[in-house]
Amino acid sequence: MMIPVWLRRHFMPAPDSSVAAAIRRGKSPWTDGVHLLWSLWVFLTPLMGDGHYTRLWAGLTVVSYPTFLWLYAKTLLASRRTAWRYAIGMAVMSLLLLRWYPSGLSYFVFGCVMLRITVHRLALGKYILQLLAMNLVYVGVATWLGYPRELWLWVPAMTLVIGIIVNVENVSQEKDAALALSQEEVRKLAATAERERIGRDLHDLLGHTLSLITLKLELARKLFERDPATSRRELEEAEAVARDALAQVRSAVTGIRATDLAAELASAKLMLESAGVQLDYGPTPAGLPPDVERGLALVLREAVTNIGRHAGAAQAQVEFVREDKAVQLRISDNGCGGVTEDGNGLSGMRDRVRALGGTLSVESPRNAGTTLRVRVPLSWQEPLLPLRAVPTAGGFPGAAQTKAQG
Repeated sequence: MMIPVWLRRHFMPAPDSSVAAAIRRGKSPWTDGVHLLWSLWVFLTPLMGDGHYTRLWAGLTVVSYPTFLWLYAKTLLASRRTAWRYAIGMAVMSLLLLRWYPSGLSYFVFGCVMLRITVHRLALGKYILQLLAMNLVYVGVATWLGYPRELWLWVPAMTLVIGIIVNVENVSQEKDAALALSQEEVRKLAATAERERIGRDLHDLLGHTLSLITLKLELARKLFERDPATSRRELEEAEAVARDALAQVRSAVTGIRATDLAAELASAKLMLESAGVQLDYGPTPAGLPPDVERGLALVLREAVTNIGRHAGAAQAQVEFVREDKAVQLRISDNGCGGVTEDGNGLSGMRDRVRALGGTLSVESPRNAGTTLRVRVPLSWQEPLLPLRAVPTAGGFPGAAQTKAQG
């Protein structure tokens, strides 16, 4: 069935709406629809009275419930600057129908709760003042209509409890979203800085060397017929320079690979500091095989994420120990501990370590922090070509900077 264009536009989520924010976080736009189950009280309320669905109740339900669904959808789809009007509309509709339609109290509760959802970063104190003002109006209307005193207390208590719970949940979601965004930004900045560093290193390594090789080859070509001995010597020197350049490039690539783990540590420090956790870490081991380094970086990322979200820690520490045939990673925190079984994160870390032929152990006594130990064997590969050592002043360009960053 074709949906009219005007209807699609009417229910198109605004860029700053709650639905748009949920989609950006990777959630389904229908997630908040589950809260509509609370509206079943509209249909259950008559059963608590005389047990009969009167014609008046049925007629008001046919009119009011679709209106309520429209208001509910618009609070989630409209811009946060205007969505509050639809939440207030639910409460106003409830108060207007209160004389003939007690089921409409559910609309009032929804309006009070949805008011918090529609406002971005609304302070809890300000929200509670708004709830008190709305419930003061409700109590006045209910008193005027002769509603029993039990409802004077029950409805305000329900709106306050549910509203505060939703407020806390929304604040937590906003913090998680901000934390994920800051992590992603750090990784992007680290990747950009790494690309720039690689470009500088390759330019420094190859620019002068390739120019020198070109000059020597041109000189050898010109001397080929007039002075074969000198031409041969120039070719040998060009070959030696090329081999030196190859050795330096391989050394630079080793440094580039090592920065993956260093960048992950920098990202972890920023993430934990934003969560109020101080992270201390030592230098990263150099010369790790690429697969080992990538695996340790992913384990580190998952472990740090768990510390920031669940540990309740104030301090954390990351240590590397390089052995002859293995490397060890130790991640500890002073949080609540008490990890007794593997969750999704820990299971994923075990799988990654197992794929590298390593082992992972966890020590997590209750109220005494958690320590995660990873030991991975190193598998070395012989170089394709024998390379002689090339002494350089201070190593390849950028080495000092990389070491400082580590």
